[in-house]
Amino acid sequence: MGLAACSSSNDTGAPAQEEKPDITVSSLLVPIGDVPVPEDNPMTEDVIELGKVLYFDHRLSGDNKQSCATCHIPGAGYGDNRERFVGHEGFEGPRNSPTVNNAGYYTTNFWDGRAASLEEQALGPIGSEVEMNQPIEELVDKLQAIDGYEELFQKTFGEPISLDTIAKAIAAFERTIVVKDTPYDRFLEGDKDALSAQEIRGLDLFQGKAACVSCHQGENLSDNQFHNIGLQGDEGRMAISGDEADEGAFRTAGLYGITHTAPYMHDGRFATLEEVVDYYNHGGDESTPNKSSFIFELNLTDEEKADLVAFLKVLGGEPPIVTPPSLPGM
Repeated sequence: MGLAACSSSNDTGAPAQEEKPDITVSSLLVPIGDVPVPEDNPMTEDVIELGKVLYFDHRLSGDNKQSCATCHIPGAGYGDNRERFVGHEGFEGPRNSPTVNNAGYYTTNFWDGRAASLEEQALGPIGSEVEMNQPIEELVDKLQAIDGYEELFQKTFGEPISLDTIAKAIAAFERTIVVKDTPYDRFLEGDKDALSAQEIRGLDLFQGKAACVSCHQGENLSDNQFHNIGLQGDEGRMAISGDEADEGAFRTAGLYGITHTAPYMHDGRFATLEEVVDYYNHGGDESTPNKSSFIFELNLTDEEKADLVAFLKVLGGEPPIVTPPSLPGM
């Protein structure tokens, strides 16, 4: 990549604008498209609205204290800004609450990919003894006993409440939580003024020397694969697949909305993007077995690290803010 020289000021004495690098963007990086929607769960207004109601209803938990929004807060980037989730009766979980931002683009859900769809994911935390602790086999009866819910489901799906329709409604709402139309996307679409010179240098590092694109690629900046990035203390994907090659591996997180979702990594160990970049720069934990070949010492300079962070911050965008709805029977 060539950078044209520029003077520090122009004839008027004002600082000269830094000339922007001319780069060729990798074919692995493309603007984000529309969220995929399964044929059996079209995103009608009624389904989305019912899903929003369920998402915010604390009565979906066993003790009527926690909702989906407890750990996936609209004002916290649809995470909870904690290192690790806090579940039923204060249980301290081993992992960070993954953001709902752009979750509809993943081919599997949860850090370890144990859910094959958002519909499957939606019921997981509800029934988990350490999360919302609602016996899943009792959930339908519980909602049927709440005045107004049966009518909502009949209006929306034309059938009684079921686990299937509960999952479909929540998943449809979650597919509306999308960060897109960032300056990065506009740059990819041809608006060369969308990024500053520093951000363009960061993008070039992202796809080149820093090797981020090895895993963060495609329209959601995730390859939807599982990698051991050198963090110890969790079986990761191996607990699901049973394959020792998956020990310590986690699904690549997409990067849209990233400025809203600190702390970072599956266990929330890094508070800032600067810490994340430093970690990758020194090649992760050398003592970790099964570390991915994508993780190696990068030898980025301080200026390069600052440029890379500047580009990552461009991906933050603006997650949609959703106002909690009125709940049936309340």
